Amino acid sequence: MSDIHGATRGEPRVALVTCAELGDLDPDDRLVLGPLTARGVRAQPAVWDDPGVDWAAYDLVVLRSPWDYAPRRDEFVGWAATVPHLANPAEVVRWNTDKRYLSELSDAGVPVVPTVWVEPGGPWEPPSTGEYVIKPAISAGSLDTGRYDLSDPGVRDLARRHVDRLGAAGRLTMVQPYLSAVDTVGETALLFLAGPDGLSFSHAICKGAMLTGPDLDTPELFRPEKITPRTPGAAERAVADRVLAALPGGTDRLLYARVDLIPGPDGAPVLVEVELTEPSLFLGHDPGAADRLADAILTRLT
Repeated sequence: MSDIHGATRGEPRVALVTCAELGDLDPDDRLVLGPLTARGVRAQPAVWDDPGVDWAAYDLVVLRSPWDYAPRRDEFVGWAATVPHLANPAEVVRWNTDKRYLSELSDAGVPVVPTVWVEPGGPWEPPSTGEYVIKPAISAGSLDTGRYDLSDPGVRDLARRHVDRLGAAGRLTMVQPYLSAVDTVGETALLFLAGPDGLSFSHAICKGAMLTGPDLDTPELFRPEKITPRTPGAAERAVADRVLAALPGGTDRLLYARVDLIPGPDGAPVLVEVELTEPSLFLGHDPGAADRLADAILTRLT
């Protein structure tokens, strides 16, 4: 592994964890390299499943874009448990990489998009009307995810096949109503970064609708997103605060968190995901975000 920067001895060393397909980091993540250098931090990318990486040699290991983990989630969680100084911690990774956490948050009073869980090989009969989203409980980058208008018999058959395909692979399936506000309002992602007093709101973005129809079982690492800056409303901030307050173990140990919300049928925001493992942080969509992330990393080095 070669250094990105000609750093001098004695500087803190930080690994930014990625996958082999993005060995030099996702372009958005690279935006933090300059601010880290300016703060005297020696940062470099490291591929999570590279056996040649000495993780103990780093003062901090920051999960960024290991987006190929979903088919090997057990391996990834096992790897995380062996890494010293991991952000976010391994127990958070285990909890957050299986979307059954949504049930826990719902039980804690967080407004969550309604979800039907279909065990592998379990029965599921699609409704005869309405639009629904089908996806696996362990996934990343919106892969293996489809949108289905179940009023069409042919599309209902495709939905059944999607559930069957996931089940045949031993994957737990999620079936959720499609929230039509994503087509008009979009999805709001609120980003929180560590500071001296814990997590603080950093910035937010709007994601446009990505799902146009049934899943085509394509091999991409992630689906392209249409991103614009957004100022979240008071209701979105309030729901995000409720999500963070309900997280097991609290937020003091977190370097970052991303809360994804979409308006429900009544217009009130509901939780789609809380991303604590490898969220895109959309640093390029807020002028100070990369510096704030660098400052957050410094809080974990001191």
